[in-house]
Parts: sequence; structure tokens; C-alpha cells
Amino acid sequence: MQLIIFTMGGTIDKVYFDDLSDYTVGEPQVGPILAGSNVDFDYEVVEVARKDSLYVTDEERRELRARVAADPRRHVLVTHGTDTMAETAKVLADVADKVIVLTGAMSPARFAASDATFNVGCAVGAVQSLPPGVYIVMNGRVFPAGSVRKNRQAGRFEPLS
Repeated sequence: MQLIIFTMGGTIDKVYFDDLSDYTVGEPQVGPILAGSNVDFDYEVVEVARKDSLYVTDEERRELRARVAADPRRHVLVTHGTDTMAETAKVLADVADKVIVLTGAMSPARFAASDATFNVGCAVGAVQSLPPGVYIVMNGRVFPAGSVRKNRQAGRFEPLS
């Protein structure tokens, strides 16, 4: 498998500086996660944006879509902030003949108790086994794009009712 990974920022890449929750979105963490997991496939990490997903613009979503569509690889992973991940998935919905999986984390990858490694691992498994389409992989579940929402109170993604 050859995997292209586009990063948009979000909590998965956040760096916190103090107890008052002062943070910045840092370097993409998906590369170190995969390297630390001793994966046996080729991958490339391409940064598209480095921001909290609440501030991702329509222009950045269009840029991501253009890059995904132009890339020759069939397997695409997108790391993204959880607040607007579903919106970005909608923009990618009409990209044909690719398996596109979006994932992220509820707590930064740099935290010991983060869900980042688990989510990235699930996303890598999903991108290899799903048919072409756009999916969100979070909390051990695979959701077709357009059928999921973030439940802030529960701290997880869930199917739309």
C-alpha cells in the first residue's frame, strides 16, 4: 500500500503551554505515530493547514480537495480537527475512485492518555479495507461521511439519529 496523508491541524497536533490552556497547533504528529508503530508500508505526509478546525476556511477545504483529487494514490488519510471534520468530509464526497478516511483526536497526540494513536491505527486499517468513498474513523468506529456528528458532551463521534 502507498498511503498519502494530508494534515489539516486540529487537536491531534496541538501543543499546550500552560494550565490556562494556551496552545498552538504544532508539527503534524501522524508521521511520528506511524514511525513509532513500525508500519510496513510507504506513506507521505503533506501539510495543508496547521490550525484548529474551527478556523479552517472553505478555501483550505477546496485546496485539500484539489490535492486529494490530483494525487495518484488511491489510499488517502486526512488528519483533521474534530469540530469541523464532517464539513470537510462533505467537500471531499465527490472525489472518485479513492478511499478517503478522515481522523483526528479528542486530546493531543503528545498527551500520554491521547486517543490519537488508536484513531490513526483504526484509520490505517480502514483505508486499506474499505471500498472507494469518504469515511470518518473515530473512537473505534467507521462512519460513512454524512452519517456522523461529534457529540461534545460524550467526547466521541456517533451516528446521526
